[in-house]
Amino acid sequence: MGDTADRVAVVIGGGSGIGAAIARGLAGDGCRVVVADVDPAHADVVVDVTDEASVEALLEGVLGSHGRLDVVVNSAGVSTLGLVTDLDAGEWRRVVDVCLTGAFLVLKHAGRRLGPGGTVISLSSLNGRQPGAGLAPYCAAKAGLSMLTEVAALELAPKGIRVNAIAPGLVVTPLTAPAMEIPGIEDDYLANTPLGRSGTPEEIAEAAVYLARAAWLTGEVLDINGGAHLMRYPDLVGHVTRAFS
Repeated sequence: MGDTADRVAVVIGGGSGIGAAIARGLAGDGCRVVVADVDPAHADVVVDVTDEASVEALLEGVLGSHGRLDVVVNSAGVSTLGLVTDLDAGEWRRVVDVCLTGAFLVLKHAGRRLGPGGTVISLSSLNGRQPGAGLAPYCAAKAGLSMLTEVAALELAPKGIRVNAIAPGLVVTPLTAPAMEIPGIEDDYLANTPLGRSGTPEEIAEAAVYLARAAWLTGEVLDINGGAHLMRYPDLVGHVTRAFS
């Protein structure tokens, strides 16, 4: 296993939820952590992953300020709910721009600045392998991110840079909390999770610390979902329709 002591880590989307837990986990493991987020109230540096100049300025600024860049985590993400036949194209673009194009921009500019031993960790999702009705842009983006992770791992391996992703199942965070308030949704998730509970941000952070250290691991999309990928995805559209009809 590699050593994270004194390494510099940037956690994009680190202002809340899973990203914040990862920032704490890496700091506890000895990294100097820079928290970047679109929300200035919870960030050391403001970044918009859909803006290439913003991503480039973030990573160049950290490299200039700290003299090195070792770990880049991208946990920025958004979602929406709507059937393919009803979904507004602008909503499609918004989700794909953040979840997939944003991940590409982070990989592009991290790959130019990381040195041997450097690593990029992206946050994918159970929806990268399990379809959910009403989640077309999110599922498509996360599936694309899984393949992007593998391609980038191939391309950056000659530089000694590792690229991996984590694909969580249900973790209650500010992003998922509103959905959990709709009757039936959380119960449906848990009924289709063999281990019978949701995950915690700290459990995902443990995986990120492992991936930051795992010196012979690249091109991996690590499923952490309590076994939910073995079953079916909840009927979100049905629950929402019943709740608001």
